[in-house]
Amino acid sequence: MLSRRNVLKTGVLTTGVVGAAGLASPVLGRRDAEAAEPAGGAGPEAIGAPAVIPQFAVPLTVPPVLSPLLSSGTTDYYLMTMKKLSKEVVPGKRTELLGYNGLVPGPTIRARKGRRVVIRQTNLLDTPVSVHLHGAEVPVDSDGAPMDTIAPGGSKVYTYPNNQPAAPLWIHDHAHHHESEHVYRGLSSVYLIGDDNEQSLGLPSGPYDVPLVIRDGRYDENGQLVYIMDDFRNRTTITVNGSPWPYLRVAARKYRFRVLNSANTRFLSLRLSNGGTFTQIGVDGGLLEAPHETAVLPVSPGERADVVIDFSRYPVGTQLVLENTLGPGPVEQVGKVMRFDVVRTASDDSTVPARLATLPTPLPATVSRSFVLRMDEDGRAEPQAYINGRSFDQARIDVRIPWGSTEVWTVSNANTTAPHNFHLHLVQFRVLERNGQPPAPGEAGLKDTVRVLAGETVKLLISFRSYRGVYAYHCHMFDHGAMGMMGQMEIY
Repeated sequence: MLSRRNVLKTGVLTTGVVGAAGLASPVLGRRDAEAAEPAGGAGPEAIGAPAVIPQFAVPLTVPPVLSPLLSSGTTDYYLMTMKKLSKEVVPGKRTELLGYNGLVPGPTIRARKGRRVVIRQTNLLDTPVSVHLHGAEVPVDSDGAPMDTIAPGGSKVYTYPNNQPAAPLWIHDHAHHHESEHVYRGLSSVYLIGDDNEQSLGLPSGPYDVPLVIRDGRYDENGQLVYIMDDFRNRTTITVNGSPWPYLRVAARKYRFRVLNSANTRFLSLRLSNGGTFTQIGVDGGLLEAPHETAVLPVSPGERADVVIDFSRYPVGTQLVLENTLGPGPVEQVGKVMRFDVVRTASDDSTVPARLATLPTPLPATVSRSFVLRMDEDGRAEPQAYINGRSFDQARIDVRIPWGSTEVWTVSNANTTAPHNFHLHLVQFRVLERNGQPPAPGEAGLKDTVRVLAGETVKLLISFRSYRGVYAYHCHMFDHGAMGMMGQMEIY
């Protein structure tokens, strides 16, 4: 595998300008995509022909729920192992991937608020890893910090208190200079916290509650994933739960989908091909106060969206494509995600109530801070990325925050073309403003990741009232984080 250092030495890191252009623009046609091959990088002829993969030819697989090895009155104990595996993605070929417990994505963990989860993670890879539970309030020794790694052959025990409301979280690798490639190759797993309030609502559950882990990849004619940092223009195969452009046979009833954009850099804007709507019920940190109907679902890397689709609106025999309206890439590839096939009628006693949750009353802020995200986009050979003009330094604490305080963080994107997003470890925040305007309904809940397009500014309200220690904040476009767009905060 390529480390970031080796990527830079071989000159295949795309330039800031080309590496950023188009992420928030409409889908490119095939000819435009070919013309936009990253400057300075290895072109298609150097890599080999891209794989030919049929669309809607394989069923969606749903990651199994992992059973605890042992349970006590307060705690569930699990074993997870990171190791190489092979899987058929390109027909007739076996792709080498990295997974948890031999699966991509790994098995789902279903936790309960107030009940601890303890996971012993073992690293059978040949590179260091760090296991981060994205979106969780956890003590610092279980956060999975970028430099708190597990050596090859080693193990580490992570303890998750689960003292937060029901939420769709995400386990992924976070070893600095390795996370970009590790997650690209499969180190990703869904972690769902449930609670009594969520259970009482009557939302679709059991087989009608389905995670959708979406990402893009570049596969060569031999079926292997090609990893080049910031190579998003050539990552034009869309997978859901590890399968390329799958189909899901559904009954004519309501389904709940936990949508996760696990891509390294690709932004998604999802819609149904018939113009139908999603009922959005939740975001990163859990349920919204009230559901809202939307025909467009924007999800940047690391963000989650909790939605219900009511297939009873459609007659048996209907086929609906889940589409993506953002580029770059050929619309016939990156413009399609998966297909829903309505194949039968079914009874349905699930419901989406008008009131979902009560969010905590925001506390008054006593401190305001500003953060400027920027990456080199001038075509230099070794572009870097920065927060407030500085690249990540593990020996440096960038922000010191008194425990119990509430702050307003203003996060701006100083680039002219490159989009970014912003993720904080440890805390969920509220979006107060986007470009001076109130947040849209889809950003009105508890968030841990927020998109910040070129020239945009978002204002966040954050309370630091759980754990003390040093935690990271960074752009959650993995390639940008690996290029240095990351800082450290100490809550003391």
